[in-house]
Amino acid sequence: MTRPVVVITGASRGIGKQMAIDFAANGYDVACLARSAKGSEGKLPGTIDETADAVREAGGKALAVSVDVRSDEQVEEAARRVYGEFGRCDVVINNAAVGIPGRTLEVSNKNWRLGVDINVNGSYYMTTSFGARMRDAGEGRIINISTMVAVTPEFGRINYMVTKRALEALTEGSAYDLRGKVAVNCIRLELMVWTEGFTATLGDVERKGFEHPVIMSDAALWIAKQPVDYTGHIVTIGELREMGVVRGVTQA
Repeated sequence: MTRPVVVITGASRGIGKQMAIDFAANGYDVACLARSAKGSEGKLPGTIDETADAVREAGGKALAVSVDVRSDEQVEEAARRVYGEFGRCDVVINNAAVGIPGRTLEVSNKNWRLGVDINVNGSYYMTTSFGARMRDAGEGRIINISTMVAVTPEFGRINYMVTKRALEALTEGSAYDLRGKVAVNCIRLELMVWTEGFTATLGDVERKGFEHPVIMSDAALWIAKQPVDYTGHIVTIGELREMGVVRGVTQA
């Protein structure tokens, strides 16, 4: 029997990389998707090739796919590559995101479109390309990654708030449309988790006391194991911790 396959966007660093490693350690093969790859590194450390190596060390097969989720054509090509390599996809985690800074009158139209393209359109393209294939195969799971900022106007990043709330609406709408075949759920992260992306968003901070990104792996692994009729939920880490699903792990 082949191992189940998880596809993770934003897998070059941070939460995406941690989930890739932990899913591999829990019996999954992993497709690592992001723009940062060997030879086309981004401003922040980490590449999908490094994540793929870590997946293999954790016991899983890995496929590194350089993709810009803003492009529906690149996402569709990524889906073809994943199915060509593994022959299946069981879980998609829409983790790629950008936290555009600025309040309502401070965000340029260009940056507004960037946030919408990555945070909303990218997740939609992943949902349609992979969701259609999972539906046709009989079953699948899609897990979207949101944040408490979706319901926190005072955070001061209007684009991040609007796009994450839209992602939650995409979760609920597509869960209804795909019910019975593909479960679609969302994790709303309401705790402070240190990642390279966090540093880029809010500046360099002391890691001590911050939650470790492994808590997101705990949450996603639990959701991935639920029956297909567990769908349309927006759950927080706190709620899952009360259920005993998520560990309490802080940075040293």
